[in-house]
Amino acid sequence: MSVPTNPKIEKETVKVVWKKSRQAKTIPLNDQMVKVYVWELPVRIFHWINALSIFILMITGVFIGRPFASASIQEEAYYSYLMGWARYIHFFTAFVFTINLAVRWYWVYKGNEHATSNPFRLSFWKEAWETVKYYLFLKNKKKHYIGHNPLAQLSYWIFIGLGSIIMILTGYYLLFEPQPESIYGKMFMWVAHLFGGDSFSVRSWHHLVAWGFMVFTVVHVYMAFREDYLQRNGTMSSIFTGYKIERKEEVLGENNGK
Repeated sequence: MSVPTNPKIEKETVKVVWKKSRQAKTIPLNDQMVKVYVWELPVRIFHWINALSIFILMITGVFIGRPFASASIQEEAYYSYLMGWARYIHFFTAFVFTINLAVRWYWVYKGNEHATSNPFRLSFWKEAWETVKYYLFLKNKKKHYIGHNPLAQLSYWIFIGLGSIIMILTGYYLLFEPQPESIYGKMFMWVAHLFGGDSFSVRSWHHLVAWGFMVFTVVHVYMAFREDYLQRNGTMSSIFTGYKIERKEEVLGENNGK
């Protein structure tokens, strides 16, 4: 039996619309060039707090794992308390690192078009592959990017995203491991099962990813200077001022392609 329909009732279409990021502010300089406000203040603050935190965490972490300095005069440990201070500084910086990362995750949603990234698009991976071929001096179709290119974005997802989460989880587990009966000890008890099942495995993950951060930092600094030299668009100064100098047609072309 057919179901009667009312032709007066119009079919409603439900569309899922993803949030579109704000376009970066531009300031015309002349007929050809514009200043683009690529890195907003929260992004720049995150960058420098993150860089300083990683540096402090690495120095104190290496010292905790393998002390490279000691008191010049052999005496009771509580007089100099060198290891104690290294641990305090390491833990305090870890808390700053965690809060800073949480704010940056918020700004992925709140910030402009250059503060966010979407690796779930097929075009993201195609463009990342073209960027890989560009750096390998192979024939490629790499576009010009005002902000981070897809390969740089992918490296941030791996290290600043996934790597930071691994460091936070394993670090807090090691911090609260001596107090398994405490609320924080119970909160991070499951981490050991995720990273090998014992303290040694968790510590090994913590050390391995920490050295991964060091490799990432060296490559990141090199690539930033390289980009600044080749493009001459203020890449290095932009992390202080937020602005890059770009050709007007390149800015319009990137916006129209989104």
